[in-house]
Amino acid sequence: MPADIFNNNDDNDEIMGTLPPVPLFAEPTVDTIPTADKWSGTIHSNPPLSREKLALEINRDIADPITPTDIILTPRQQRVLRYLARRRMRNARIIKRSTYDNALKETSLNAETQPVHLDTCPPDRVPEPAPGTMTDNQGVTYAPITPVPADEPGESPVPAPDHTLPIPEPPEEVPLLPPQDTAPTMPLIPEDCLSSRRGILPGGLAILPPSEVRPLQAQKIRKRRRVLRYFSRKHIRQARAGEYRARRQLWMAIGSTVLTILVILLSIGAAGSIAAYRFFTQTQTKYQQQVFTLHDLLPLDNLKMYDSKGILLMQMTDQGLQTTVPLDQVAPVLVNATVATEDKNFWTNPGVDVLGITRAALDDLRSGRVIEGGSTITQQLIKNLVVGNRDTLERKLQEIVLTPDINSHYSKRDIMQMYLNSIYYGNQAYGIDAAATVYFGLEDMPGGKSAAMQLDLAQAAMLAGIPGNPSAFDPLEHSQAAFIRFESVLGLMETQGYITKVDALDAIKEAQNPNFFKTAPSLTNRAPHFTNFVLSELVQQFHLKDHSQLSRSGMQVYTTLDINLQDRIQKIAQQHIAELRNAHNLTNAAEVLIDFHTGAIISLLGSIDYNDKSIDGQFDVATQGYRQPGSSFKPYVYVTAFKQGASPAQAIDDEPTTIDNSGGNPPLYSPSNYDLQFHGHMTLRCALQNSLNVPGVRVLKHVGINAAMQTAKEMGITSYTGTPGYSLVLGGLSIRLIDQTSAMGTFANGGVHVPYYGVEKVISSNTGKVLYQHQSNPGKRAISPQLAYMMTNVLSDNASRIPEFYDCNVLQLYSKSQNDCYQGNRGVVRPAAAKTGTTEDFRDNWTVGYTTDYVMGVWAGNDDNSPMYQVTGVMGAAPIWHDSMLLAERGHPIRDFTNPGRLVQATITYPDGVRTTDWFLAGKVPTSAQPIITGTTPTTGTPTPTSTPMAGAFPTAATVHPYCPSSYGFAFNPPPPGTSPNGWW
Repeated sequence: MPADIFNNNDDNDEIMGTLPPVPLFAEPTVDTIPTADKWSGTIHSNPPLSREKLALEINRDIADPITPTDIILTPRQQRVLRYLARRRMRNARIIKRSTYDNALKETSLNAETQPVHLDTCPPDRVPEPAPGTMTDNQGVTYAPITPVPADEPGESPVPAPDHTLPIPEPPEEVPLLPPQDTAPTMPLIPEDCLSSRRGILPGGLAILPPSEVRPLQAQKIRKRRRVLRYFSRKHIRQARAGEYRARRQLWMAIGSTVLTILVILLSIGAAGSIAAYRFFTQTQTKYQQQVFTLHDLLPLDNLKMYDSKGILLMQMTDQGLQTTVPLDQVAPVLVNATVATEDKNFWTNPGVDVLGITRAALDDLRSGRVIEGGSTITQQLIKNLVVGNRDTLERKLQEIVLTPDINSHYSKRDIMQMYLNSIYYGNQAYGIDAAATVYFGLEDMPGGKSAAMQLDLAQAAMLAGIPGNPSAFDPLEHSQAAFIRFESVLGLMETQGYITKVDALDAIKEAQNPNFFKTAPSLTNRAPHFTNFVLSELVQQFHLKDHSQLSRSGMQVYTTLDINLQDRIQKIAQQHIAELRNAHNLTNAAEVLIDFHTGAIISLLGSIDYNDKSIDGQFDVATQGYRQPGSSFKPYVYVTAFKQGASPAQAIDDEPTTIDNSGGNPPLYSPSNYDLQFHGHMTLRCALQNSLNVPGVRVLKHVGINAAMQTAKEMGITSYTGTPGYSLVLGGLSIRLIDQTSAMGTFANGGVHVPYYGVEKVISSNTGKVLYQHQSNPGKRAISPQLAYMMTNVLSDNASRIPEFYDCNVLQLYSKSQNDCYQGNRGVVRPAAAKTGTTEDFRDNWTVGYTTDYVMGVWAGNDDNSPMYQVTGVMGAAPIWHDSMLLAERGHPIRDFTNPGRLVQATITYPDGVRTTDWFLAGKVPTSAQPIITGTTPTTGTPTPTSTPMAGAFPTAATVHPYCPSSYGFAFNPPPPGTSPNGWW
């Protein structure tokens, strides 16, 4: 049998179950010859039996009780037998078997040619295969043996055996032939030969006697059983061997799989260990420096600006609010609420709460989304300051890796302090102090409690619930959700023993109050124009690109401003403008107050209302607007004349004047006075104090435009628009109010110009380091003290300005009201020097003046440059200057301006008849007069003037009245109009 017999099964021919009880080896009958096609089917497929044949089969079964009929083969045995049958049939040579009739015919034919002796038995030999027999490839011939019925005469009944010729011994292959129907045939040999030996007919058919059938059949059965036992044992051995091999292969596969899995797991474990080690070391290496300097990683506070007394002016909020405070300045109830809500084991855990992470993961799985992070306060701090807030596994692992380092380098109090100062509370509030300000209007007290220290239980519980989800728990946007969260926080605090049930109920009652949330005044910019000006200074000072770089710079900027004083000055300006708004089309004003000794800006208003769009209130006229100053520019021209040797006593003629303005526009310039009149000969003092334009132009022509501009520049007019010309003295250039105010302060400061500034000191809120400290600036001398005093003496001379401004004008700082002044009660008069200015068509109105303490400039007008209606300087800006200056000087001692010395007071008569007593620079007294030298300090008495008339002149008694009778007179009548100047301008 081939070795691969069990591996060549035909599944389609497989018979599941037992075989029917039919003989396994059957002889084919003479009338049924199996063909190769029939063998392709099942081995038990038989043609239908006739009634006689069926009876014969039944009789044969009864006659052969030895043959078992209940043999049951396994499926494997059945497949083996089918295989053997198919193989046998492939190798078999099938020869058509002759029937008994054909055999008789063939015998008859042979008898005709050769006599046959019936009484003599043929020799005992094996005949050659006859036609109709079947011979296999091993030479075995199968002859049909058919029984002869006994009841027929002359014939011997031959039983139909169910076996074939002898089967070779195993392991030779044995053919399995299907059972065939049998039919009675005629005996081929004489009956008497059957008793002695086997008879062979000439046709090759063997007829066995009935007496020999049973032993052969038993032998066949035994052989068949042996074959079956052999193949069964062989099949069982092979099956067992196959099962053994299968089990061995299974266990080998299982072992290999387990080993492979172990190797893979070990490899993964090794690779994971290496990766974990590398991740650990890389994370520590990458963030080690940040861990050591965690305090430096805290977000910088937003810039805060304070006035000179420490009052908060503003804080930049475009990038959020934050104020870093120590833990001692945080209310303990807020700390407890935070611990109860975010990390109840904070004070005892090592920084990583495994149970908390597991609980959070389960909650997230149950909800199907991330509802709880499970991070401790330490992990949240690492996320906020070190690794970032990315929602990745890597970030979470980095938190866990860095947590031990944080715990080893910082105490729990340090961690809590950094956490409370960096966590986000919504509405641009970073840190607990900013949150207390944003939601409850609490403010840091200078030198006192912080806003975070002022929180009560209800406020603390409300704030502690926000960081979990600042947008969802925003009490200003989602009040219901925030209140539920608030109650949850109180419940956690009660459960953990921080508060009692009564405390929680009281807090809930407080939170239900409609005024529970408040807005802090500190969130409003109290001095927007000034603070914007200061921010611009800081950008220049720290070489930054723009204001945005200052937002989260952590700077605490201390300025020179007095916000309380400025607020009152603003109210004065608003009230005065309101009085003139409708009748005179006056809508706006600006103001600058400077301490000219240091240059510190005490007050700066760019408009009367920053938020009033109708007047373009956000535009800063004080520092950004270029407006024409009018006659307020004249002092720079006049002091240039003093510098060139003139005196306030210098005679000048106010008469029609035309100046050749070659190359200018217009080419001929003819100025006129405000009242459109000319006032004859007078002094420079009188001309300046009454703001006469024609004398001013004549002075400018005398000193030169360039010289006057140089003086103005040295005194502080460094920025202007326009082209200097003869209209310069009338305010032809456009300058800024802050520059004009600072320059006028040069006169008050004895001729030394000190630049203005607004920043006193800048401190880093995180480190306490002083980033900038204003250094006292001695200033630069622009004019001599004598010149400054001479100008101050003129501008403070109220009597000289009476012709134009009247006696009780507001350029005097009398303590009583103007009505009281008209009644003769001025009260206390504080010395002050001031100059007004009004431009053409009344578009700009100025008043700039100073005392011994401050210099103030006021502008009044309209931002759209539309003209006012009949508003002069003394009407528009002067009242604001007067009231504001008195307010600023409140509490300051009254002091007069100090004569610096080296001045000479003399009474002289000029050639045009003008006689006056005034101050002269030492050595600059005119030679045409005989002055009385009074020394370096003024005298209280009035000097007696003497004069020397011009040679050849015959003066007559003076009949002309002076324009300023308080400051000069006429010794004789002046020359007629048109006379060329000779000793006068």
